[in-house]
Formats: sequence, structure tokens, C-alpha cells
Amino acid sequence: MTLTQLRAFVAVARLGSVKAAAISLGVSEPAVSGAVAVLRRELGDRLFVRAAGGIALTPGGRRLAAGAAEIVGLAEETRRQVRQAGADSSYLRVAATETTAEQITPPLLEAFVRRHPDVETTTLAVASTALGELLLDRRADVAISPVAAEPGTVAVGPAPDTLEHILFLRIQLVVVASPRHAGVRPDQGDGGRLHLPVGRLSREHWLLGPGGLDPGTPGGAFLTRHGVGDADASIFPSTSAALGAAVAGDGLSLAVLHLVRDELRRGTLTVVAVPGTPVNGVLRASALRGDRRSPTASALCRFVTTPTAVKSLMTRATGVPVDHYRPTVRVSLWS
Repeated sequence: MTLTQLRAFVAVARLGSVKAAAISLGVSEPAVSGAVAVLRRELGDRLFVRAAGGIALTPGGRRLAAGAAEIVGLAEETRRQVRQAGADSSYLRVAATETTAEQITPPLLEAFVRRHPDVETTTLAVASTALGELLLDRRADVAISPVAAEPGTVAVGPAPDTLEHILFLRIQLVVVASPRHAGVRPDQGDGGRLHLPVGRLSREHWLLGPGGLDPGTPGGAFLTRHGVGDADASIFPSTSAALGAAVAGDGLSLAVLHLVRDELRRGTLTVVAVPGTPVNGVLRASALRGDRRSPTASALCRFVTTPTAVKSLMTRATGVPVDHYRPTVRVSLWS
């Protein structure tokens, strides 16, 4: 049993087909099929069978998928640690939801790198459902995402004894629009403040960044709950571009309140009063527990709760030194 064979099987199990696994690994389909065939013979198990829309893992295949992902992840982690030891530097991979990768991680990592100048960082922007998977497979060291802050909310993800979650900053999401937006009329009895009934949310034109409709985030869950879908939204390459379109009066957007305070103060945007808003959330850093995570990941998990980290998140990023911060990498995972 080799790492190449296990890596091939993990890809098939994750992506649901030999063809998708081959594309992901950059090899031929026969190479993937051959690797899986060797595992089947050695383990005496079919591992997976064809099913509608893809494959279905056998009970043995499910166990192998879990163990193989752990083995492959440990191998990658070991390679990384050896490279770090030789280069006398540390490398930190931070996974985040799309909006968080754009608006939250840059100032946070800028402040962290000032305290730890030997650390190089990369941000992976993914859907919320992929965060736990990236951590468990050791393809990311720390995951940062917003989660709902309402009492009784239950986080969905890996078992609690596998990952540690650190809550570090409460946020509020509000509906914003240009004061001149034609779709929302001011309520003269409330000082001209813009109001919008919940029932009209799905009839408005929404301007959102990548992942704006991700149901695993507080904002995406709010919009999904009120019937806002792909047909009701324009998805922009960035949240900043979506807010720019909102300033121009092209529709409504959902924004983290403290990140649009300048626009609100200048009057280029205004908060639209919608029942159920502001949507309360909290930023969370997640990582493997204990000695399963790297010292650098532990350092970031400690840092996020410090006054320095909170201050960095309440101000706009001023730019991370180019020799320490690498551009965001957007990752899509299919299953």
C-alpha cells in the first residue's frame, strides 16, 4: 500500500468518480483505476460500487477513506515540516469562507505577521462546508469563518473531540442600499429611514460577493431562509465590487456593519431596516486539537483573541508585506 494509491483512492472517494479524481490529481484515468485495483486486491474489498450519479463506498471503503485521508494528510504535514526546518521559516495555510477571505483574514494576518515575521501565509477561499474537511486532511492549518451567534445554534461539522473552535469577535450583518435606491422607499414616520418587509426580500435585486448565498454562513442562511436564490442575485468577483454596485443604486447588499461604517458616515450607503436584522454572528477560528496542529497554527489561535487582533479587524487593512503574505487561492471542492 503506497501513498500514491491512497491519494488516488481519497480523490475518488471525495469527488465521486475516477475521471474527476484523475483531473484533480493531474494523471490519467487508467493510473487512478490501477491504483484503486491494487488496493482492492490487497484489502480484499471492492471499496466502492457504481451508483446513480457516481459511486457508493462499501463499509470497508468508508473506513479506508477516513484512514487514507489521515495518512495522506500526515505525509503532507511531514513534508511541510521538513521544508520549514531547512528554510528556517514557518508556513501557515488559512482556509476561510469567500467573504471572510476578502475582508477579515487580510488585516488579521497582517497583524499576526508583524508579530511573527518569519511566517509566510496563504489563504484558501472555500465554501463553509469544506472548512472542516481541509483541516482534517491537513490541507489547511486554521479555518476562519463566521457562525450564527443566536442562543441554541448548533455547529455542524466534525466531532468536537477532533477540532477546537475559538470564538473571537461578534459581528452584525445588515442590509444596505444607496439612499437613492428606487426599490426601497423611506418611511416618513421614522425620520425617512428605509424599511423593507421580509416578504419583499426575494423580489429585490441582490448584489453579493462570491459565497454570498453560502447557507453555511449567517448571511447566506438569512437570505436562503427568506427565499433569496441565484435568480435574485448578481454575484460579483468580490464583496467590494458588490458594495460598489450597491452604492451606484443597482440593488441591495448584505454587509458586516463595522466594515461599511465609512460608507454609512459619508451617506453613500444606508442601512435598510428589515425584520430579523441585524443578523448576529461571531467569527470563529478552528484547528485540529492539541499536538495534532502545528506550533504556528497554535500561535494564530492564541493571537485571534488578543486586543491587537481585534483592533486589526476593526480597521481596514493597510497592506501586508509582499514577502510575507501570498494572494488568496480560491478552491472549489466537488462531491
